[in-house]
Amino acid sequence: MLEVRNLTKRYGGLSAVSEVTTTIEKGRIHAVIGPNGAGKTTFFNLISGAQRATAGSIVFEGQDVTGLRADQVARLGISRTFQTTSLFDMASVVDNLIVGHRLRTRSGLLDVLVNSPRLRREEALCRQKAREALDFVGLSHVANRMAGDISQEERKRVAFALAIATEPRLVLLDEPAGGVNPEETVGLADLIRKMVRHGLTVCLVEHKMDMIMSLADRITVLNYGEKIAEGTPAEIRANPAVIDAYLGSEHADV
Repeated sequence: MLEVRNLTKRYGGLSAVSEVTTTIEKGRIHAVIGPNGAGKTTFFNLISGAQRATAGSIVFEGQDVTGLRADQVARLGISRTFQTTSLFDMASVVDNLIVGHRLRTRSGLLDVLVNSPRLRREEALCRQKAREALDFVGLSHVANRMAGDISQEERKRVAFALAIATEPRLVLLDEPAGGVNPEETVGLADLIRKMVRHGLTVCLVEHKMDMIMSLADRITVLNYGEKIAEGTPAEIRANPAVIDAYLGSEHADV
C-alpha cells in the first residue's frame, strides 16, 4: 500500500530522518518504534504531508505523493492522529467531528453566502459521517457533550473517529495509547484491530511495548533517524541492536 524509499529530512546539518526505506502492507498493522528523538513523528509528518522531505520518495497505492500538501494526501486516503488530541473544548463532540468529512465535500464560500442546497446536503452528510464514526469508536453516548468534559481515553477515541470520518484507507496513529491506563490501552488496541477488520490499514507510533508486541504484524525500529531493524515482533524482540538501543532486557526473547 505504501512504499517509502530513502526518505530523508534534514534541518541544516541534522538529519531527523535519514534514508529510511520500508513498505506498509495493505490490511496489516505496522508499528514504528524507537527512543525519544528517533524521528518517528517526523517520519509520520513526511508521509502525511505536514512536512516536505529533503530527499527520497513516498508512493501510496502506486501514486507518488512526495511533496504533496497535507490536504492533498488526506484526500488520497491517508489520515493521521497526533500525540496530543486538540479539540474545540467548547463545542460538542459531534461538532468537532463534522470537519472530518469536509475534505470530501465541494461547497465553498458562495454556497455559504447563499445557503445553497448543496451546502445543506453536504452539512447533513458531514453530520451523518461524524455520528457514524462516533458509533464505530463506541462514543455515541457522548456525541452531544462538550469536548472539554470528556476523559483522556475518550479524547483518544475521538481522534480515531476524526481520522475515520475522512474516509481513509491508511491511518497513521501517533501514540494512540499515550496517557491512558492499562485497561484503556487494551480497549484502544481492540479498536485498532476493529479498524483493520473493517478494511483499514494502520501504522502506529507507540511506546507501550506490551501493546505493540501483541498488536503489530510488522515493526520498524528507528534510532537517531535511521532504520536499525525491521521484522515481526518475535524478530524485533530477539534483535541485539534493538535491545541495546531501545527495548532493554525486559522485552528481549530469552
